[in-house]
Amino acid sequence: MASRKTKKKEGGALRAQRASSNVFSNFEQTQIQEFKEAFTLMDQNRDGFIDKEDLKDTYASLGKTNVKDDELDSMLKEASGPINFTMFLNLFGEKLNGTDAEETILNAFKMLDPDAKGSINKDYIKRLLMSQADKMTAEEVDQMFQFASIDAAGNLDYKALSYVITHGEEKEE
Repeated sequence: MASRKTKKKEGGALRAQRASSNVFSNFEQTQIQEFKEAFTLMDQNRDGFIDKEDLKDTYASLGKTNVKDDELDSMLKEASGPINFTMFLNLFGEKLNGTDAEETILNAFKMLDPDAKGSINKDYIKRLLMSQADKMTAEEVDQMFQFASIDAAGNLDYKALSYVITHGEEKEE
């Protein structure tokens, strides 16, 4: 009978562990590996936690030595506890899964719209998205265009698209 209780306790502990580490299901295995590499680079003293000294050392390794303590404290306060790898993933999960504010996305589009027309040629934006930074495939761009308002001249209404990105599909009125 005691072994049955032990199994029950172990099962409960396993469920608790699974629930707290559910953040792993938000990422692909390759992403988790990349985050692990970043975490390891930042955990300068190799104690399994990122603390203020680790952040200072990380900044120093990047050539920035004048980081103020209050900036570092502010970063650390974003976590609800000590920053181990699971907490690190949670922090990034919140940042990555929570899309940027609508204003931030609009400002990014506005940089591509010097005449402030509120629209950008879809072929131009497609070329950019397929050739810069995290390059998208033609299929990914076309999928995004399904949620965009594009006029007869081929101009994408980026204000409407920004709304869809941050709030979900536009509601028919």
